[in-house]
Amino acid sequence: MEAHNGSGPLNFTLPPNFGKRPTDLALSAILVSMLLIVMLSLGCTMEFNKIKAHFWKPKGLAIALVAQYGIMPLTAFLMGKIFRLNDIEALAILICGCSPGGNLSNIFSLAMKGDMNLSIVMTTCSTFFALGMMPLLLYIYSRGIYDGDLKEKVPYGGIVLSLVLILIPCTIGIFLNAKRPQYVRYVIKGGMILTLLLSVAVIALSAINVGKSIMFVMTFHLWATSSLMPFIGFLLGYVLSALFRLSGQCSRTVSMETGCQNVQLCSTILNVTFPPEVIGPLFFFPLLYMICQLGEGLLLIAIFRCYEKIKPSEDKTKMIYTAATTEETTIPAPLGNGTHKECFPPTASLPPSGLDLEGNSGGQCGVN
Repeated sequence: MEAHNGSGPLNFTLPPNFGKRPTDLALSAILVSMLLIVMLSLGCTMEFNKIKAHFWKPKGLAIALVAQYGIMPLTAFLMGKIFRLNDIEALAILICGCSPGGNLSNIFSLAMKGDMNLSIVMTTCSTFFALGMMPLLLYIYSRGIYDGDLKEKVPYGGIVLSLVLILIPCTIGIFLNAKRPQYVRYVIKGGMILTLLLSVAVIALSAINVGKSIMFVMTFHLWATSSLMPFIGFLLGYVLSALFRLSGQCSRTVSMETGCQNVQLCSTILNVTFPPEVIGPLFFFPLLYMICQLGEGLLLIAIFRCYEKIKPSEDKTKMIYTAATTEETTIPAPLGNGTHKECFPPTASLPPSGLDLEGNSGGQCGVN
């Protein structure tokens, strides 16, 4: 028995020639161009030695893959059970949960001051492992929901294309950073400006292409599922990293990678698996998920940035501690022969690290 959409509005129809109109083609071209620019800019922040270190000591990478292909598919499956979704709704959410990490996580990691080398490595590896993990996970979790063979619906060509669009511009960026570092600043700044301008075009074209059709998918249970899935991914990705004692920088990176899904692959699978009259408005569910993960990611970034401004700086705390210790060590201490030993504060040539645990300044002492 095939899955059917029992709750979708019967009057739902896709816009005529959807996906083949000039505005659709323009949107696809802009998205690819923006992805290349973003990956080139992010590649300029990476270093080959640090990338190699993540492969030699793959603790962070292993945790990220476990979070990506362990937490998110299970979360999607449980969301379908908790909200009692019908088969077609549960399947759409499951396909989204089984997708690899999206490129949006790389931008979020940069904004969260994460480890960009780990972020790109994670996105590349999760996309590569999707060639085997997506069909396996869809086979396991879709049993009882969909009687067809979803393994044949996995867009292997799209996954390979995603790998190419990640690796080529990133490799160019890494080469620029290593061989022509004087140009890196201009590439990153220009990439940011172009990305902002293209983002405006993407929003405008998306509104034109989709129109009011997305309103059909904005039901309470789908809104709730789309909101909870990224949040759970962000939260559990960070918690899992913290439990395995990853640094704060790496934990934030794993969190962003876990919560962000490659919704383009989800859209492709839904498109090739079900005709519009079967899937109905759930054709736009990946777009709803994208809106939620984008909004929640931006909220987390804002909270993190505010926390960074509010919390006391480690350098400032260290300076206060050094000044207080220096004042204590300037008090003359009497010696047994009637003279006084006067301790002077450290000279400018001595680093603040000269302080020991007992409060000694490490400065020069003279006998008067």
